[in-house]
Amino acid sequence: MTFADQPFNLKKGYNSYKNSLKLQEYLSWCEEWITEMVRITKPTGSIFLHNIPKWLTYYAAFLNKQADFKHWISWDAPTAPMGKSLQPGHYGILFYAKDSKQLKYYEIRHPHKRTRKTHILAKDYGGKKGLLHPYGPLVSDVWTDIHRIKHNKFRDEHPCQLPIHLLERVILMSSNEGDIILDPFNGTGTTALAAKRLGRQYIGFDLDKEYVKITQQKLEYEQPISKIGDRWVSFYLDEVVTLRNNDWTYLKDFYYIPNNPEEIDTTPIVLHNCR
Repeated sequence: MTFADQPFNLKKGYNSYKNSLKLQEYLSWCEEWITEMVRITKPTGSIFLHNIPKWLTYYAAFLNKQADFKHWISWDAPTAPMGKSLQPGHYGILFYAKDSKQLKYYEIRHPHKRTRKTHILAKDYGGKKGLLHPYGPLVSDVWTDIHRIKHNKFRDEHPCQLPIHLLERVILMSSNEGDIILDPFNGTGTTALAAKRLGRQYIGFDLDKEYVKITQQKLEYEQPISKIGDRWVSFYLDEVVTLRNNDWTYLKDFYYIPNNPEEIDTTPIVLHNCR
């Protein structure tokens, strides 16, 4: 799997990057590294590009010539109003297959959304709540349950740090234990950290020596720990936020599940003896 979260050409303050190129210069550079990403991805592999919609429209044109389109994932991440335009409300993640016929892909689930105090299902399923999957729905191409890192105390000295469970979700749906995950714009190492947590191999590189140093320091303390039993999952604040659908038969033995399916509305399933 290859994943890129490259500079957005928005004059942001990276340590040693030039992040203000003329339009054609920026696009020519992007087409060059995108072509290399596709080239080195294995036939069973996936290519993911994260950016604002403006640039993804160009990237899709590059990728359509050399890979197979799967999804435009909309990651709900509102930003400040910019004037004379709709308020930006999402980042995009382009998902392409090197070869659709050989693609390695796994359906994934996320927990039901519930009210904070009463834990009642936040969505009305029109009398069909008893038919719901006990853990949660299959993940669609609109992700509203993963949020940006907003507090500085949780951020490294980097202007565009992604939440680690965003990368864990992408990795779970497109790779297996021991597979290689590559990020050509490593930054402070979110992709590498997510890969190590999930028992994958990783390759990352960056022009900035300080970012590389931060990544190396964090990797020294990170371990392959995102497991329940022998299955890989994504945790956030000690709650599982992503798991593979085909792992549920095994993982359900680690949960308390209400006896009556209709109780799913008011009684969320909870983990027990999970580590």
